[in-house]
Amino acid sequence: MKKELIVEDEENLRLDAFISKIDKEFSRTTVQRLIDEKKITVNGKLQKSSYKVKYADKIEIEVEPPKQISLQAQEIPIEVIYEDKDIIVVNKPKGLVVHPANGNPDGTLVNAIMAICKNSLSGIGGEIRPGIVHRLDKDTSGLLIIAKNDKAHINMSEQIKNRQVKKTYIALVRGVINENEATINMPIGRSMSDRKKMAVTKNGKEAITHFKVLKRYDKYTLLEVKIETGRTHQIRVHLAQIGYPIIGDITYSNGKNEWGIEGQCLHAKSLEFKHPITQKQLFLEADLPKYFKDILEQLKVTEDVSKF
Repeated sequence: MKKELIVEDEENLRLDAFISKIDKEFSRTTVQRLIDEKKITVNGKLQKSSYKVKYADKIEIEVEPPKQISLQAQEIPIEVIYEDKDIIVVNKPKGLVVHPANGNPDGTLVNAIMAICKNSLSGIGGEIRPGIVHRLDKDTSGLLIIAKNDKAHINMSEQIKNRQVKKTYIALVRGVINENEATINMPIGRSMSDRKKMAVTKNGKEAITHFKVLKRYDKYTLLEVKIETGRTHQIRVHLAQIGYPIIGDITYSNGKNEWGIEGQCLHAKSLEFKHPITQKQLFLEADLPKYFKDILEQLKVTEDVSKF
């Protein structure tokens, strides 16, 4: 089955931008993937995402039928913070991978959500990522939105792309930060020395992280962190880059883990966004996990900035 679009205005827009603007069924990321897979043509010819559309161009898109989910539902305890017929928001524990990948064929958040939702999930994410519109690292805990249908998935993806979803994290870092507030604006890309890691790189993608000090301790600082962009490992890379790695983050703290925890002290505490169908404004929160609280209780507060 093919979908056809004719360019009547919006000339000189990139091909990927034009399609995602004209047809809300397709996110820009989805369009780019379809172009790479040679499923989009312009006037019968393959073009790159950067192609500038012209008046009367005929664009044909090979529409993918929804994929049947072959994963198995698994009864894995997950705290549900909010649920209705369109979305479900959960508090992901540390140590849980969001979706299957090499080395993690099952036992993931997706398997758990399938058991809760009885296979009623958006198919846009593909066979192994049903309903997944954004992710958290395996060892980061906190709030995650899952879409139950394609309409909700498309809307939530657009909100995230347009930076309309407000995400707030709590992080405990090594070292005492003197500034009460600061913004880190450094591009992030794949590390040239270790392809499994991310790093601040000259040719990386734009990455913006804002942080505010909540409490200072003898050797540590508790932060409230907000991100404008959602790059892989963004908060972890940025804080390590300025010399304040997250406690428990072995990857970006030279293997140091003085508290001996499995996981890291980074928690997605709150989300604020518009419901993808009703457009009602939602604000949801999830409390810090026990291991995080246990560490904080052992630290001596030298300054409680959150009171000012």
